[in-house]
Amino acid sequence: MRKLGIGIAALAAGTLLLAGCSGSSTPTATESEDTAIDASGVTLTIWTDENRKPAIEAAAKVFEEETGGKIELVQKNFDDIRTDFINQVPTGNGPDLTIGAHDWLGALVAAGVVDTIDLGDKASSFEQVALDAMTYDGQLYALPYSLETIALIQNTDLVGEDVPATWDDLVAQADAAGAERPIAINTAGQTGDAYTMYGFQTSFGAPVFVQDSSGSYTTEVGMGGEAGEAFAQWLSDNGKKGTGYISTTVDYDINNELFASGKAAFTVQGPWAVEALTADGVNIKVSPIPSAGGETASPFVGVQGFYLSSQSKNALVAQEFLVNYIATEDAQQALYDADPRIPAWSTVAEKVSSDPVIAGFLASSQNGVPMPSIPEMGSVWDLWNAAQVQIIDGADPVSTWNKMIDDLNSALG
Repeated sequence: MRKLGIGIAALAAGTLLLAGCSGSSTPTATESEDTAIDASGVTLTIWTDENRKPAIEAAAKVFEEETGGKIELVQKNFDDIRTDFINQVPTGNGPDLTIGAHDWLGALVAAGVVDTIDLGDKASSFEQVALDAMTYDGQLYALPYSLETIALIQNTDLVGEDVPATWDDLVAQADAAGAERPIAINTAGQTGDAYTMYGFQTSFGAPVFVQDSSGSYTTEVGMGGEAGEAFAQWLSDNGKKGTGYISTTVDYDINNELFASGKAAFTVQGPWAVEALTADGVNIKVSPIPSAGGETASPFVGVQGFYLSSQSKNALVAQEFLVNYIATEDAQQALYDADPRIPAWSTVAEKVSSDPVIAGFLASSQNGVPMPSIPEMGSVWDLWNAAQVQIIDGADPVSTWNKMIDDLNSALG
């Protein structure tokens, strides 16, 4: 088995926490990683950011030694990659491959700048939610490598190690411990944060969009009807006119402060917040989000991976690099060591889950669903967030929610 060392000790010793239309035909996956193709005279250009560059360099070195090809790594600001990729690929100045987030996928497909890829037997080595995230209209468009999601975090000094299965269990457990408040939930203040609330919403059977049999999102709004109304009523029951457990006075920083100071027994947050949550010495346990509506709480999962340009003149060689040099346990471990995010490669995910915090977020992601990558998702957030804020602040839940659904359907045409 190939060994891909990063060569930078500090990377391996880094924290285990996060700090947050096809134009060409699909190449066929190479049959064996032990048989290297002859890529002499071919140079693959790959866009990456600073964090992932050392790990890709390790895979590139092995690729160059075994195939005779060359890898040119171009370091870019991650926030600039999507726009630059969409603008430059059609001109012929874009890369062959780029790092990117899965929620770019709809825009990339619509712009015609990405091609499908074929992982062959390697597909079974990835977490299914990661493959689903990189799939659009039933076609896989990227090789996934990392996951991120939110989960339930509890103060074990207050409520012990028992994990609540339901919202009611959570409240009862916090009350029994004498916690000042059972939970802190970020609503981004008066902005609203449907992202954080989504696990609770899906537990009522009210997904933002309906998924088809392939797992791809359709443009049919899925959070209307009785299920959506039941979630809206739950928001109201726990808002200003109800228990007050959910409040629009709580933004990201206040949320973390309430938990870190021991005032809140539970919170729902991502791994990027763990450092702030434990800054004052609170001991934590991370678990899947409990159900509020009787069904599984399925938070959004974000995925990052490698996209293949639809205009690559070296598509077959790029496919070889992805399947036989990035889709390996060693390369996936190197990517994790370089930038510690939950691995999409199942055996690496299992290995790093010896850390119970990582294990908790992985378990939550396995209950989760990919955040929709369809372009229509951009029309959802403002209406969705605003409706939740209004309901939490005391507006009639059913009429407010249904107006949001009507406005959203109108906006989507």
